[in-house]
Amino acid sequence: MSQSLFVRPLHDSDDLVALTHEVIRAGYASQAARGLRYWATHQSPEDTATRFAAGHGLVAEAADRIVGTITTRPPQPMSDVELYRDPKVWTLCQFAVMPDFKGQGIGRALHWAALELARERGAATMAIDTAAPATELIEMYRRWGYVEVGTHDWRPKTNYLSVLMRRDFL
Repeated sequence: MSQSLFVRPLHDSDDLVALTHEVIRAGYASQAARGLRYWATHQSPEDTATRFAAGHGLVAEAADRIVGTITTRPPQPMSDVELYRDPKVWTLCQFAVMPDFKGQGIGRALHWAALELARERGAATMAIDTAAPATELIEMYRRWGYVEVGTHDWRPKTNYLSVLMRRDFL
């Protein structure tokens, strides 16, 4: 990456309206164009705040602005997904990079920061889900050490079957 990159925790002063529209929705726009209805394609700033509040939000800054985000969540005892209820499994969500900044290592930097945060808090495994038709994302997660462990159907919240993936810490 040609510009300096800084990954930091979300601050109370961060503009969630701009983050929602310019980073999250824009980051998922290509998936929306394919007809995939990820929550992030249409979530409100209030949804963004709720999702951050359920975990630990991280943002990536480059060019003096927020250009990416990820949220890592602790175990979710009430989740519909059995894997997410495991007390040693943390999950990732709300993972987005602005389109103009994709392919510059920002997603990888956010991902590694989220892994470290979860590991420091006792996680043994990181899990993620994504749309089964999003084969390019599934392949990226495989390169990052994730393996497919099942599926989950979030419909009608989404319009696709999700692939569940996990990455155990060494």
